[in-house]
Amino acid sequence: MQQVRHEATAVKVGTGSEAVAGAPLPLPANRSRRILGMRVDATSYDAAAEQVITWAKAGESRYVCVSTVHMVMEGHDRAEFQRIVNAADLVTPDGMPLVWGLKLLGIPSATRVYGPDLTPVVCEHAAREGVPVGFYGGTPEVLDRMIANLTARYPGLQVVYRHSPPFRPLTAEEEAREIEEIRASGARILFVGLGCPKQEQWMAARRGRIDAVMLGVGAAFDFLAGAKRQAPDLIQSLGLEWLFRLATEPRRLWRRYLYNNPRFVVLFAAQVLKGRTQWEAH
Repeated sequence: MQQVRHEATAVKVGTGSEAVAGAPLPLPANRSRRILGMRVDATSYDAAAEQVITWAKAGESRYVCVSTVHMVMEGHDRAEFQRIVNAADLVTPDGMPLVWGLKLLGIPSATRVYGPDLTPVVCEHAAREGVPVGFYGGTPEVLDRMIANLTARYPGLQVVYRHSPPFRPLTAEEEAREIEEIRASGARILFVGLGCPKQEQWMAARRGRIDAVMLGVGAAFDFLAGAKRQAPDLIQSLGLEWLFRLATEPRRLWRRYLYNNPRFVVLFAAQVLKGRTQWEAH
């Protein structure tokens, strides 16, 4: 699935090493951890947004994942999907369990960087810096309402592309036409709302073919459009957003949460205990 990437000037990072544009940006070693084999990066809303803007202004083709327990378990069950996420340029801790995981693995300052909140932060930076954006995914009604809300909130936001793809695999001709339309639009940031794992696979397959920073933000489109209710802040801070979403969409989400969450707890506990045992052995 790896595509040929555009050449660009190497970028200096916190470790003093260099990263070729299009390759995952190495964070300082103490700011990234593997949770059940999936890389999760400790960052913040502003730091993530500023990095996205830097890449976007340089016209680089990159992708950002916002990781949840669901994503970690998809990667645990499917090695190819885990490779896609681990190859991303940035993987933010979208869910509170992953924030707690980073803390347990030695990053006490880790904070949540949640897709529905990261999206408006990036839009605010893009409006201020004059970086054009696009949106891919959702229904036409959701796209219209979300974009209306965002442009009302950030009047300088330049939305140059929007598309609601069909709920089926694209033909080769349709895919080529979409890529050409995105490139022609001039969008330098593309928010992708297809849900996990489809959006991560979509972004990975297009890195190097679209001159934009792609952000897979999951249910952010529905939340920002007001089409779905978000959990109250207190429930989110307690790590119980999954329970709120399960209560509101039980038929669609029961397997994701009731099957994946208990497995995550057991497997991650084993990872932490194994690490502590190894540390104590030394």
